[in-house]
Amino acid sequence: MSEILVEITRGPIVESVQRGHVAVCSAKGELIAWAGDPDTVTYMRSAAKPIQALNIFLSGAQERYQFDQKELSIACASHYGEEFHQKTILGMLEKLGLDLSDLLCGHTYSISEEVKNKQLREHFKLDNYNSDCSGKHCGFLAACLVKEYSIEGYNSPDHPLQKDILQVMSEVCEVPAEEIPIGVDGCSVPVHALPVKNMAIGFAREANPEYLPEKYREGAGKLYDAMNAHPEMVAGTHGFCTELMEKTHGKLFGKLGAEGVYCVGIRDKNLGIAVKMEDGMFRGMYPTVISVLDQLGLLTGEEKESLKEWARPRVRNVPGTVVGEIRPVFKLHYVKK
Repeated sequence: MSEILVEITRGPIVESVQRGHVAVCSAKGELIAWAGDPDTVTYMRSAAKPIQALNIFLSGAQERYQFDQKELSIACASHYGEEFHQKTILGMLEKLGLDLSDLLCGHTYSISEEVKNKQLREHFKLDNYNSDCSGKHCGFLAACLVKEYSIEGYNSPDHPLQKDILQVMSEVCEVPAEEIPIGVDGCSVPVHALPVKNMAIGFAREANPEYLPEKYREGAGKLYDAMNAHPEMVAGTHGFCTELMEKTHGKLFGKLGAEGVYCVGIRDKNLGIAVKMEDGMFRGMYPTVISVLDQLGLLTGEEKESLKEWARPRVRNVPGTVVGEIRPVFKLHYVKK
């Protein structure tokens, strides 16, 4: 069963609640703490991108194309399509000798409401670099070129690239490939379903690469470092992923996924966290993530202060008056030793 993770208040009463699941696991694969049902199977969505990006190294694409830290970071991103994101995507495609038409991610307005409204005001012409998944797709294309796979249909589950990606997901998250349900993500590529606890294991191991098979260790370390060096690439201006990494100074990496998924890997503590909001809504997801980090004692007082707007967001009416708040109300259950 899921648990109530957050309450949404308006005035003196609780108007709504959000239920969900939390898993905290060690890089050794042990369940440390939980809320709800950590065995719940759901799609990892874009939270899987830092794990999928390991294939850039495994395939030899990093060795050939020498992507810089901004490019590696955006390969893990659900970015906002801001001008600096667009420039980075175009630079990656230039290295590959490809163009925007080769990206099969499609295009849409920014996933940031603030950036989307700016695009609408300015009558911004959309192209595939605006897709929040375009960096991941550049990484996919790079691997295809090095492995001499056709770039045609690289988004198909039957394409050899996607079979490689499935194997990466299986080995990093410790789930047999044949037991991973596969759907189609918003950007047209396969999306993988895993138990919430295995998502946490995958992030714990990527943050602490010594627990990974040797072939993944270099890539995991470099992706972690790239995301922390350039967190603005992972989301964008005022994005949660960006601010979480900026304000925790390299101790962790975090990545959201659609339908209320969030994963965190903590370096040196050998821990990973995965959150799934049952209704798929983001509004209570960020307070849940901050609460888990706080309950585990992983945030300093300074870090908690700098993240307080995410920890307990205010509910405002149309004129902007504060009329309520979103507050976490759960307590982690700990495995008894």
